[in-house]
Parts: sequence; structure tokens; C-alpha cells
Amino acid sequence: MPTLWLATGLASTTLVAALAHPLPAAADRRPELLVFAAASLTDALGEIGAGFEARTGMRVLFSFAGSNALARQIQAGAPADVFVSANLDRMDELEKGGLVRPQDRVDLLSNRLAVVVAACSKLAMSRPQDLERAHRLALGDPEAVPAGIYARRWLEAVGLWGVLRERVVPTLDVRAALAAVESGAADVGIVYRTDAMTSRRVRVTLEVPPDEAPPIVYPAAVLASSKTPEAREFLDYLQSAEARAVFTRLGFEPLDETQAR
Repeated sequence: MPTLWLATGLASTTLVAALAHPLPAAADRRPELLVFAAASLTDALGEIGAGFEARTGMRVLFSFAGSNALARQIQAGAPADVFVSANLDRMDELEKGGLVRPQDRVDLLSNRLAVVVAACSKLAMSRPQDLERAHRLALGDPEAVPAGIYARRWLEAVGLWGVLRERVVPTLDVRAALAAVESGAADVGIVYRTDAMTSRRVRVTLEVPPDEAPPIVYPAAVLASSKTPEAREFLDYLQSAEARAVFTRLGFEPLDETQAR
């Protein structure tokens, strides 16, 4: 498989994402909350974080990257307060390692996969088999990145993985896969529907029906090591009507208790 493709400005070779806000000035003495979150949540959590700041006065800092990279950083002792993953497996690993307590996690959201091409592309793909016309297919790394893992499982289910695996351009996270299509580094990409909605430089040519794809679940949790009392308040805010409205507007599907694990 090719070397991981990295979109300039979307991630770093150290796999540590830039904070969503600049570092605070010395005069800013507000308490801080550090949230590690999947790259696909960048826009939604940026807006939700601003709402939480306005409500509480707490300064919210974000580190966005692939869920697998963030989970490794947490396991290595990164001082995050809250983790929002795009994959249940990563959260389960942290819980098994004692880094997340069962009572401090919730299944927050769902999403859908979408096949995208450049907005100017003449490619039309109305069914999975049309992907065989792709020369370079951008995915989050299908061995590690949740969006890529979901895409690989879908392609396996429809019998196309064996045909397409050598054409895959693996990326460090789903936003880098989107950028690969935007820039022409790949002619086709499989990303989350929500990522496709953020770009005018791509168009969705096929949305994967939920019953054809593996369940996509975003769990969120307060980390056991957090010393920030407001971390639990932020987790609750992610489930509030205000936050759910933002998630829904940006294409996510908030989960309720009947849909959780």
C-alpha cells in the first residue's frame, strides 16, 4: 500500500493536530478544557465549543486528528480531558486500559459514508461497481483510521476491496482524504457525508445506504485522568438540544439512549 498521504495544514507528521484556538495570552486566566476529537468533527465541535465557552466562561481547546492517533497519544499520557472518537474500538481499548470509566462514556453520534469526486469531474458513480473506474481512491488509512476502516469493510461487503486495494491512497485522517480529492491527488474518495458537506470543491456521487455499511458510531468520554471538573459538564453539553441542533445541521445523526450500545 502507498505511503500515507498528508494534506498540508490538516495534520502533522508527528500525528499531533494543531489546537483549534491559538495558545492563550498570559493575561487570559480562564480555566481550560482540552478535548481530543476525530478530524471529522472539526467544524461541529468548533461551533459547539464556542457555545460552551459562552455559557460557562471555560476556555475550550481542541486537538483534531485521526481517532487512532489520538488514542495512542492518550495511552502515552497526553493530558486531555475529553475524547470524542469516530470508532468504538478505540474507546473500548481506552476503557479496557483503565483510561476511561464505563460510567463516563456515551455513544453520541452516527454518520454515513459518501463517495466524492472533484466538483469539476465528469465521473458518475451511481452504484458501488462504478468505483472500478477509479484510478486513485483516497481513504483514511484503512488499517487504522475509522473512516478508512468503515470504507474498507463496505468495499469488502460489496466484493470490491480486492480490485481496489492497490489503487488506495491512504491518508492520516478523513479530512486529508477529502483534501486529496480536492487537490487532484486522487480522482475519487470515500469520506463521511459530513466532510463532503464542508467542501464546494467536491461533489457526492454516491451516498452509501446505512444498511449496506458497517454501523458508524462516535463515542465520547471524560478521561479518567482529567482533573478538570467541567469535563463532565462538557460531555453533558454535547448531548444538549443546542449541541444536537449543530450536529444535525452539519449532517451528523445524534443518537439517543435507545440507539446506544
